[in-house]
Amino acid sequence: MPELPEVEVIKRGLQQYLPGRRVIAVSAGNKKLRLPMPRKDLTEYIKGEHVTAVDRRARFLLITMDNGARLVIHLGMTGKLSIIPQASRKAKHDHFRLLLDSGKQLVFNDIRRFGFILVLAPERDFSRTMLANLGPEPLDHDFTPLYLQKLAQGKNRPLKNFLMDNRTVAGIGNIYASEIMFQARLRPEKKISTLTRKQWERVVESCRYVLEKAIKSGGTSISDFVNESGRRGYFQLELQTYGRQGKPCIYCNMPIKKITMAGRSTFFCPHCQK
Repeated sequence: MPELPEVEVIKRGLQQYLPGRRVIAVSAGNKKLRLPMPRKDLTEYIKGEHVTAVDRRARFLLITMDNGARLVIHLGMTGKLSIIPQASRKAKHDHFRLLLDSGKQLVFNDIRRFGFILVLAPERDFSRTMLANLGPEPLDHDFTPLYLQKLAQGKNRPLKNFLMDNRTVAGIGNIYASEIMFQARLRPEKKISTLTRKQWERVVESCRYVLEKAIKSGGTSISDFVNESGRRGYFQLELQTYGRQGKPCIYCNMPIKKITMAGRSTFFCPHCQK
């Protein structure tokens, strides 16, 4: 599933094509995605309007129109957003298209259909949506060691699960959680109530370092992630723990270990991570 860096990469790519463009037509398929396709709202609030901004919140893409409506897109596990010429033929698993006055179209393709399209009418906020109750963005100033330490007081949750909780911090998934823990030199199963201020500082610094590096690398393309132009990311070439069970740690040569936490594969170095 695309995580924060992959969605951020797509957001930055779409910012080159969408702002200022008018949506001249909307096409939506009949197959149900994770949520029903909002055909009526697409026609009422998106068609005929101009795009004013493209943003990201956690793993959600937000496309704002000049009437105040917002198009919310979640990629699910296999969703792809592409900018292609209007004359391009519809491909299998294309579920949604925005035709733009630039001669381009924005296409949402999703093989497994776990993604979704949501339209927020003008003046509607994020309450009663999946974007409600999200924690701070890990690259924002309000994501601090003090914030994490206060939130962790008296709790015995494993550190990795804590960071993957979107109520704690928005957008960190399984791949980057393992990489962040390795960068911070902390075991993923470490109880959060035991961390010191210095260790929380390492966690915050590691979050920013790993995520920013992944964004610069175009994201991680382990399976089928591509950006809006169809190009793969290459951060998978720089992964230090994820998917490397049995391979030597880059620092101590001890084999990377794999365990399961909350049903997810988790990777760490038993020597370097305390």
